Amino acid sequence: MVQLVRILDDLPDGFEALRAEAEAEGHRHLTRLAQEWAENPGRFAAVLAAFAGGELMGVGALTPEPAPAPEPALRMRRLYVSKAARRQGVARTIASALLQEALDQVSLVTVHAGNPDAALFWEAQGFSPVAGAAWSHEFRPG
Repeated sequence: MVQLVRILDDLPDGFEALRAEAEAEGHRHLTRLAQEWAENPGRFAAVLAAFAGGELMGVGALTPEPAPAPEPALRMRRLYVSKAARRQGVARTIASALLQEALDQVSLVTVHAGNPDAALFWEAQGFSPVAGAAWSHEFRPG
């Protein structure tokens, strides 16, 4: 069973190992998360960590949309799940919780899918592909 924990003060135990795993796969977004957190943790609307059996399985974050948008928007970002926890619903659990939190504040939620597999994931979560925006996919309720 996955337990989500809101990160308020320090990045969670196990974050460095998760960051190293992401780097080894060629993903730098957890390194960027650590840098952004060290510089200004207040930039995040939320950071959630997923644990199973006391072990960190994944993380995801929510920030204000950094690009100009037609209305207030939040962006889901820095989502990463360990290889050992993939295909177990961890990413979906994190994304779902972040989306619910975002929709309590705005009606436009964006993501930037970095690759075709990520695009498929976001589309399975109900996000629609968009062209001509600073983000690749967006979610609007309704």
